[in-house]
Amino acid sequence: MKKLTLPLSAGEIKQLNAGDCVLLSGTIYTARDCAHRRIFELLDEGKALPFDLKDAIIYYAGPCPAPEGKACGSCGPTTSARMNSFAPRLLDLGLGGMIGKGEMSEETRQAIQRNGRVYFAAIGGAGASYGNAVKTCECVAFPDLLSEAVYRMEVIDFPLVVAIDSTGNSIYKS
Repeated sequence: MKKLTLPLSAGEIKQLNAGDCVLLSGTIYTARDCAHRRIFELLDEGKALPFDLKDAIIYYAGPCPAPEGKACGSCGPTTSARMNSFAPRLLDLGLGGMIGKGEMSEETRQAIQRNGRVYFAAIGGAGASYGNAVKTCECVAFPDLLSEAVYRMEVIDFPLVVAIDSTGNSIYKS
């Protein structure tokens, strides 16, 4: 199990292979469909984004409200394929990678390879466990979207699998 701290350097990303199990620590951002649409509206209007895309990792998830004493509640991954229309452009603009559940499109796989980035798979049904790895959780954009808003999270030892590596190898194709 490799321990990784964000942000990841190009060299660290190159050393990751599809199928590697990792424990990720550092800052990630959540964004689901609605938040991606709003991010694209901002991009299309030439406005600033609520967070710096450069080397950022977006987790396709919407955290549940935090129970007392926790940073957030359950925070499991959503189906990544719903973000296929957004991912290539964001990767081309400098996004470091994504975390989600399930296979992504060929166009997204090519964008990951073209930009030397990475897609991590999270385990569906393990939302409570992922929520426990979140140490801080703050809404940074689109609060009206509630759990689908953009949240900045600090995570420690967030367990993931490299699903598509920087050379385009995919656990879904092997």
